[in-house]
Amino acid sequence: MSSARKSTKRSRPEPQSLKKQAQNAKLQDDSEDLDVSGVSTEVKSKIDELKSKLGKERQNFAKTLSKSSKECESILKDEAAKFEQLHHKFMKEKADHLQFEEDKERLYMRYEQLRKKEKTVISEQERFCTENLAQLEESLKKKKRTGK
Repeated sequence: MSSARKSTKRSRPEPQSLKKQAQNAKLQDDSEDLDVSGVSTEVKSKIDELKSKLGKERQNFAKTLSKSSKECESILKDEAAKFEQLHHKFMKEKADHLQFEEDKERLYMRYEQLRKKEKTVISEQERFCTENLAQLEESLKKKKRTGK
């Protein structure tokens, strides 16, 4: 039967026990609603606490990471400066060494030229001396012949 239509039947009074059960059920439903809403509120507050805690941890982590990053940047900058100095020193020493090697090669070439020249001069002197000795011996032989 529809609730919009009035029943023609006469309603019977409900027994007392059924009324008590209905009231108890209603109170129980209300307390369960309160319990559910309390639990819901508690869960929401726990979630909010966790969000807050995670936010703080994230901020601390970001600060620590930023600090660590700055330290690394500083160390890297110092090491880069040291590397540049060492590189500059190495390149200077390399240039000096190459210049030394070039000078050494040039001196060795000059030494070889002077040695060849010296050998030529010595052989010319030996030839000159040999010719002079031959002339002197010849002249001495002539004098001996003429002197006898």
